[in-house]
Amino acid sequence: MAPFSMSLFSDVPQAPPVAVFKLTADFREDTHPQKVNLGVGAYRTDDCQPWVLPVVKKVERLIVEDESLNHEYLPILGLPEFRSAASKVALGDDSPAIKENRVGGVQALGGTGALRIGAEFLRRWYNGVNNAATPVYVSAPTWENHNGVFADAGFKDIRPYHYWDAAQRGLDLTGFLDDLEKAPEYSIFVLHACAHNPTGTDPTQEEWKQIAEVMKRRKLYVFFDSAYQGFASGSLEKDAWAIRFFVSEGFELFIAQSFSKNFGLYNERVGNLTVVSKDNENLTRVLSQMEKIVRTTWSNPPSQGARIVSKTLNSPELFEEWKGNVKTMADRVLLMRDQLKAKLQALGTPGTWDHITQQIGMFSFTGLTPKQVEYMIKEKHVYLMASGRINMCGLTSKNIDYVAQSIHEAVTKVQ
Repeated sequence: MAPFSMSLFSDVPQAPPVAVFKLTADFREDTHPQKVNLGVGAYRTDDCQPWVLPVVKKVERLIVEDESLNHEYLPILGLPEFRSAASKVALGDDSPAIKENRVGGVQALGGTGALRIGAEFLRRWYNGVNNAATPVYVSAPTWENHNGVFADAGFKDIRPYHYWDAAQRGLDLTGFLDDLEKAPEYSIFVLHACAHNPTGTDPTQEEWKQIAEVMKRRKLYVFFDSAYQGFASGSLEKDAWAIRFFVSEGFELFIAQSFSKNFGLYNERVGNLTVVSKDNENLTRVLSQMEKIVRTTWSNPPSQGARIVSKTLNSPELFEEWKGNVKTMADRVLLMRDQLKAKLQALGTPGTWDHITQQIGMFSFTGLTPKQVEYMIKEKHVYLMASGRINMCGLTSKNIDYVAQSIHEAVTKVQ
């Protein structure tokens, strides 16, 4: 016990900074005129500025002018019309699961909150009570928060599954399927619905079918993380294909949805946990327990972001406008991919760069080594994650030549 003259928190160790936010802080302090930030996962315009979607501006004005709205608490599980609309976006309006009344939603604080509520429920109730020892599998590599969310929810056995083939710069399907075959029955697998973070490499539809076949046979539980629907390809339907296929195959599953990227609502923390159950009776019991978890976590969710999303998704006119806004963002990312690959090839940069256009979504796993990344940051003032992941949205018509030249130098000078 510390003496009263000392702080009771004297023995608390300093936690390491969150890598991506530390990278942004370092970028801001850099005074180099040609500095480029390819780290943070947020959309930027060709002027490298945040973009407020036009449809979001329009809906915000509608909300301000709506005299019927007030600041009363939302229900514990969230805004009903938001939850149902979010689940429909993921599963499709014609989803048999929705028609059979076995789909429900939990409004959450972003995709991270949806993951955490789902993880907390699974640890308490999945396949029996208190399942801390149930293996949870996350891809190698994966979004850094996946490990932390499931660990903090109480899971003790978090394992990687094969995903990225560094030599081929693509999906390691053989390793992935092998890990599925070897995993204990009823293990939980966190799958990226589309635009895999950080690699940008997704299974094809045929590969998803192989994955689903093994998971069904091995009785493995599917927890989809869907942070980029529409943002990856520009098509809501294409980006939700894997989710809808698994549902059509009869899986019970969770889907953590984020509307940060596809609505540009990064600071509103708008998320939804879609629950697909075997039947309505199971769904009702699951949601009743999730209500208890939410009550002791944030009690009631905030309304502003959820109202923006809800009004947009529930109005045919606004919905079409939103899809156009999303396609604008997706198309710019695809353009940057094409241009970066072409410029690296024109420079004669050693190695193959086809993976840049084969990958999809916000991020690209460049294949740069940690030493090459260090060169990029220290010598060229181009900031990217140590893994070699870059945010394609950080590329613009004004900086892409400099970035391509910097990559070329890093590859040719640093081994």
